[in-house]
Amino acid sequence: ELLERVRKGGGENAVLHHTQRNKKLFVRERLKLLLDDESFLELSPLAGLDLPYGDVPAAGCLTGIGKICGVWCVFVANDATVKGGTIYPIGVKKQLRAQEIAMQNRLLSVYLTDSGGAFLPLQSELFPDKLHGGRVFYNEAIMSAMRIPQVAVVCGSCVAGGAYVPTMAEEAVIVDKIGTLFLAGPPLVKAATGEYVSPEDLGGAKLHSKVSGCSDHFASSEKEAYECIRNIISTLNYDPLPEEVIEHDSPLYSSDELLGLAPRDYRCTLPVKLILSRLMDGSRFQEFKANYGTTLVTGFGHVEGRLVGIVANNGELSHDASLKGSHFVQLCSQRSIPILFFQNTAPQTAQPTSVSEAHSKRLKAQASMMAAVACVAVPKITIVIGGCYGSESYVMCGRSFSPNFLFLWPNARVALVDSRHFSTVPRAGDDCTGDEAELKHLKEKLEEESSAFYSSARLWDDGVILPQNTRQV
Repeated sequence: ELLERVRKGGGENAVLHHTQRNKKLFVRERLKLLLDDESFLELSPLAGLDLPYGDVPAAGCLTGIGKICGVWCVFVANDATVKGGTIYPIGVKKQLRAQEIAMQNRLLSVYLTDSGGAFLPLQSELFPDKLHGGRVFYNEAIMSAMRIPQVAVVCGSCVAGGAYVPTMAEEAVIVDKIGTLFLAGPPLVKAATGEYVSPEDLGGAKLHSKVSGCSDHFASSEKEAYECIRNIISTLNYDPLPEEVIEHDSPLYSSDELLGLAPRDYRCTLPVKLILSRLMDGSRFQEFKANYGTTLVTGFGHVEGRLVGIVANNGELSHDASLKGSHFVQLCSQRSIPILFFQNTAPQTAQPTSVSEAHSKRLKAQASMMAAVACVAVPKITIVIGGCYGSESYVMCGRSFSPNFLFLWPNARVALVDSRHFSTVPRAGDDCTGDEAELKHLKEKLEEESSAFYSSARLWDDGVILPQNTRQV
């Protein structure tokens, strides 16, 4: 239901205004004209949903990965039906994440710009800092230096800072009558000088194609513009990644059964091999150290014909399990094998006041595994299939440990502690009495803030995915 709500952009009236009055294509129609096929992985589609500064579905922009002319590309496409494509803080974060993916994986970038620029009332949250709006342009320059191609289509308004996105790309196409490019639009000209100038005269397609040179290609229609982009990409001399057709078996058990296996109770951990048997090719799994540190499952298998290492929670990470994890992660590093982490951390039980020897040993072993996970130089993909709590979320390659991608199942919980796990207010001293009302409020706050949707709205991950789609993603 949430995904369907996001796919409607700014709502029915906004889409009608965009497509009928302004004669523009809806953002998803634009992508259909560009992509080779419908294999498109949309990133963080729920970002911006129900945030305090107003509901901004999909953060006013759509990001994702797909193919043009056989070349994998990252897309950043403004959705002007959401507040005129105005950039909110979460929209900046979403664009920066897309660029990070492009740089990390050396993927060509395609920008479809249709934006009213920064949302001024929130300028302090999206302009001055290192990872605010200006970083988008910095990244464009860095990607050019890395020889990662970037192309852009001006298919609507490009105002203020947004005007630099297409002008810093290697090649830009502007669409006649609907594409405009200027630092400040006609209303600001009128306010500053008293002069009226039309958007077309100030920054239209003809001006930028014939006079300023800001655009490299003039298109009389959107359809022509996207055909032009496909032609540009075919001449970039950026070779498509070789797509080997690898024969592979399907799992012996249906992936649809993952819906019934998704953990609902986070006090216990589901035997993770039930999950793996519905994800791995032929349900084959070559386990590593099967009888040692059994609260962590490690081993090798194939997903769609690709060899991967598996690191999956099967309970609370013990001292032995953490040592096993360190060993296995280092093996994957030596053999250049990508790692899939499946997080379902068991919330830690309350520790006695005196730290036991076993607890201190586990702490040291977990620190060793953290170091191994942080330093391993292979692709890492993390799926949170249940609870993601405390230090174990770091050990299992949570967001702060920079996995290449991080996805959540809808039932996932992400928090420092499980709100249902403590029954008394933590005391700072003997004079502090536990206030039941305060405890109730704290538990409710933790419950709300730990949901998968709260996480995804703030872009702490790359999207909530349905369990049965995990193999495909």
